Amino acid sequence: MGMDVRVGDVLRMKKEHPCGGSEFDVLRVGMDFKIRCRTCGRELMLPRVKVEKRIKAILREESPT
Repeated sequence: MGMDVRVGDVLRMKKEHPCGGSEFDVLRVGMDFKIRCRTCGRELMLPRVKVEKRIKAILREESPT
């Protein structure tokens, strides 16, 4: 079973992007993830398995219910 990653989450990765940023916004979730670097704005499409291995933390704003 995969991790609970949703569109709108912010992922803190173990390895930095070449620009130096380590936080990414989640734009699309499925067999592939589309993520955007919060530092330089570059968008990446990566396989789910690869992204889940690299996640250090999932930052999510909890909505009041």
